Amino acid sequence: MFGSPQSGANAYAKVELETGVIAASPHRLVVMLFDGALIALSTALQLMKEGNIPGKGQAISKAIMIIDGGLRASLNKEVGGDIATNLDALYGYMSNRLLIANLKNQPEILEEVHLLLSDLKSAWEAIGSLVDKSATTPTETNKDASQDGTNPSTLVKA
Repeated sequence: MFGSPQSGANAYAKVELETGVIAASPHRLVVMLFDGALIALSTALQLMKEGNIPGKGQAISKAIMIIDGGLRASLNKEVGGDIATNLDALYGYMSNRLLIANLKNQPEILEEVHLLLSDLKSAWEAIGSLVDKSATTPTETNKDASQDGTNPSTLVKA
């Protein structure tokens, strides 16, 4: 009559996600992108094992869009220096590997990219408290770091 409980739960989850995105710092948004890509890769791996070719392709495409359109596009290469340049190359490598995994049905490639993204996400989470601290207590050291590209918060565009 008024819709299924599942559709209500989906609507609630969507509102919760949108609220989280609006309130998130640039650093937190990057972590959320990692989460989305990792979920898409886990889904793709499961669907690949089940032989669900269309679903696998959609999940891999979603992961590639998050990597290229989110993580890679958010890099601030002008300020981020070598770190941003290296991350850009790594994201490009991951996208290419995912294309090959999709074409050749190779789960080991999905696992490789999942591991790379997991490691990067862990690094971002580890520096999270440093980013939060530098944003709330500007010091001469933080100011210098933000200008030379060594401050992690300058790696992504605000």
